[in-house]
Amino acid sequence: MPVIRNDDVDWDGWPVREYLGENYRELHPSDAAVIAHHSAFYRRFAAGAARCSLEFGAGPNLYPLMLAAAASRRVDAVEASAAGVAYLRGQIERGPDDSWLPFHALCRRLDPGLPPTLPEALARIRVVHGDVRAVPPGTYDIASMNFVAEGITEDFAEFTDFCHRFVRSVVPGGHLVAAFMENMPTYRIGPASRWPGCPVDPAAVTEVFAPVTERLAVTRIDADPTLPDYGDSGMVLLTAVRRRGTPRPG
Repeated sequence: MPVIRNDDVDWDGWPVREYLGENYRELHPSDAAVIAHHSAFYRRFAAGAARCSLEFGAGPNLYPLMLAAAASRRVDAVEASAAGVAYLRGQIERGPDDSWLPFHALCRRLDPGLPPTLPEALARIRVVHGDVRAVPPGTYDIASMNFVAEGITEDFAEFTDFCHRFVRSVVPGGHLVAAFMENMPTYRIGPASRWPGCPVDPAAVTEVFAPVTERLAVTRIDADPTLPDYGDSGMVLLTAVRRRGTPRPG
């Protein structure tokens, strides 16, 4: 079968409700582990220290946005999928689903700099309907990416390109935090829909990020048996700083 790349996919048809139902209607142990990792990253910053941060390919997952609100006065959630954008805007304008409240409670327990209510945290979010590849380099102080680059292509070169664009979205010396599904194959959500996956592990993530970052820290957590079996073997977690003098993408 031909390799599926990002532009081959109709992301406007991303099955948001099925994805949320399978992954985020309850707080799973893997979510708690990612939140603990990311909270330790955000606690490095005073509340509101960052003028603006980026969620690189936000999707419908709210907890990375909550976490960023502790350190950032504004968070740009850049998302290509019309379905994802509609969900995010609805959560901000009409109020968040109750299922996100335990996530907010854990985020705030681990980082008291988080706004005290979830609507207050989401009020800092600006949803941007667009391609993350169009984000101008050097725009943000902090960037976060969660389950994006490895879940939008089967091509490792394209995975690398997305990761490098993520790095270059922040100013030189800017801070990065990310999570990846480990060894994620092409996968299904719901009974039929098929989506591209690029299997990566800590060694592959380190290989991609080491040339363009410093203070790189890569770790992993085991697969979560309470989640659907997508064929992955766990998650890879990363923090880093953009290397000064990193060239722009060609």
